[in-house]
Formats: sequence, structure tokens, C-alpha cells
Amino acid sequence: MAEYKFITEWRIDAPLTEVCDAISHCLDWPAWWKGVEKVEKLASGDADGIGSVHRFTWKGRIPYRFTFDIRMTRFVPLTLLEGQANGEVIGTGRWDFSREDNATVVRYQWHVRTNRLWMNLIAPIASPVFRWNHHQVMRQGAEGMARLLNARLQSVHSSTHSM
Repeated sequence: MAEYKFITEWRIDAPLTEVCDAISHCLDWPAWWKGVEKVEKLASGDADGIGSVHRFTWKGRIPYRFTFDIRMTRFVPLTLLEGQANGEVIGTGRWDFSREDNATVVRYQWHVRTNRLWMNLIAPIASPVFRWNHHQVMRQGAEGMARLLNARLQSVHSSTHSM
């Protein structure tokens, strides 16, 4: 399996509570995040959402879709949200939230292995395209959140580490 570690940071002129709410209400993502085609709730989890499971279907800038489930494993209000992915990708996603210089900083870490045969077969030559696609989808998320919250997007920074 091909393995990737993506780190994306958004800086947005919006209140921390609004940014955290937008991320934690993932069922609403398709309304504002281009690339998120569908989110389905499969399990509710506890009062904080721990153990909840959502199925995500994504379509990036290149013409392929992929689907995976995320089980929420950690939640600290206004600080972090973490989950385990299983499906066409397997791994961990973690959102960290903070305030810095009058902006909300959103840091997303996505450490996954691809679980689709065709993706694994072409990974040696297609990894740069997969990385570019991921960064474009994350930029679309930052831009969509800025529109949703009527806020200025200060910056989007992304990095990738092939494993």
C-alpha cells in the first residue's frame, strides 16, 4: 500500500467556536466544501460523538472518487477532533484548533495508506498527482469555510511526506 502524511494549515479571520462548529458538523460539509460529495451518518457514538461513524465520499480535481468511513476516537472541544479512517484509505485524521494573532488556526494531519488496488499499482508514478489533488481539495475546504463564515482566509499551507 502507498502511504502518505499530509499536513495542512488554514488561517482564517473567524471565531474559534464557528470554525470548530463547521468542522465538527461534517454532515454539512457538502454544502460548503467543494469535493465533498456526500457524508452519511452510520453510528451516533456517545454524547461527545466518540465512537460515531460517518461515511465520506470525495471527488477531487482529478476524475476519481473515493469513499471511506471515519470513526471518531478523540474530541476535546475547541481544541482537537480525531478519527480513524477505514475503506479506500486507512489511517488517522486529526484536526487541531487554536488562536494566533487574531486568527483561528486549523491544522489538519492526514496519515493514510491507500487501499485501492489501482491506486497502489500506479502510486510510484502517480503519487505527485495524488498529493496535488489532496492539496487542491484542502484549499477548496479553506475557501468554502471562509465563504460559509463570511471571513477572510489569511493563508493555506500544505506539506506532504511520502512514506
